[in-house]
Amino acid sequence: MIVRHFVNWVRTAPAGERAEATRALARAWLVSDLSDDDRAAAEGALLMLLDDVSPLVRRAMAEVFAAADAAPVAVVRALALDQDSVALPVLEYSPLLSDTDLVDLVATGSVAAQCAIARRLDLAAPVAAAIAEVGQPEATLALIENVLVEVPAFSLSRIIARHGHLAAIRETLLARDDLPTACRLALVTRLSQTLSSFVAERDWLGADRARGVAEEALARAVLNLAATSCEDDLDLLIDHLRQSGQLTAGLLLRALMSGNLDLVGEALAQLSGLPASRVAALIDAGGGAGLAALLSRAGLPASTTPAFRAALKEGREIGFAAPAGGLSRLNRRLVERVLAACERDAAADAGLLVLLRRFAMEAAREEARLFCDELVAMDETSVAIARRAA
Repeated sequence: MIVRHFVNWVRTAPAGERAEATRALARAWLVSDLSDDDRAAAEGALLMLLDDVSPLVRRAMAEVFAAADAAPVAVVRALALDQDSVALPVLEYSPLLSDTDLVDLVATGSVAAQCAIARRLDLAAPVAAAIAEVGQPEATLALIENVLVEVPAFSLSRIIARHGHLAAIRETLLARDDLPTACRLALVTRLSQTLSSFVAERDWLGADRARGVAEEALARAVLNLAATSCEDDLDLLIDHLRQSGQLTAGLLLRALMSGNLDLVGEALAQLSGLPASRVAALIDAGGGAGLAALLSRAGLPASTTPAFRAALKEGREIGFAAPAGGLSRLNRRLVERVLAACERDAAADAGLLVLLRRFAMEAAREEARLFCDELVAMDETSVAIARRAA
């Protein structure tokens, strides 16, 4: 009886009053002990109100039913398809929307709707994957900022491929503790490409020089990532480098002369197809036909063999400097010894010598920077001690 009067009244009431009355009816559905007849009548009235011309009425219903698991499912699904001002609370909070519903809504909804779904606390992997695949940048950012959602690794890779050029997305991804090392490398690669293009477009450096600087910075970043990776992440990183064509002889020589033997061994194992134990034995042997055969089987140019042989020999004599503090740096003493050995070796070609001389210059500059940093730190310490004494 009460619902019948409500239906008659709501046809002529002002929009604001209709909205408040609808809010009361929705609350009654959730908390009142309605008889079966009254509940059926109330559901009919709520379904009718979905066609109300005022979004205020439909919004009032959405706000009450948004997080309720006892709300009428048909009403909730209809509200989820309404305009954004009505649908957003339901999209973000309703437990009655299935993963299939949400995937469809991601594909067909507005940017605001995608963002609301991305903020859900119980977002399932298929829905996260849908946002990664078709979501707008704003929705993608909302997804990766949602720390309660576990985004699959393949979805993170897809996000990087689609939106890795955007600084906000790149920085948010890099701040995630669960970001796989291969994804970090992909982000660094995108950043390197972006910066190289930017510098070249501004004519600050020539295109070739800008590309060379970016490639050197990327190589250092790769070794830094490798130095802090666990065994499983290292395997994935090497596989990513191999698939992307970045696993070059130059990178392996840089790793070897930076003390990262794990990366060199795992990379040669993947490239050659030999067991890791066999590769380790050949590296330990240090030279001769075994090393040359290993490098050839790994697809590395024969012209680089003298450098690998010299690096292993000299490294055993002076000791390989293990990466410290998560940063890999070229060992200047080792680089200079390898360069001197290759300059005496007729099998070393000009390209290899150019690469080693570039390594030597980089190592010298890095050592000089570290030395100056130490001097500044000593001066600051002396000043602080003098001030305390005064």
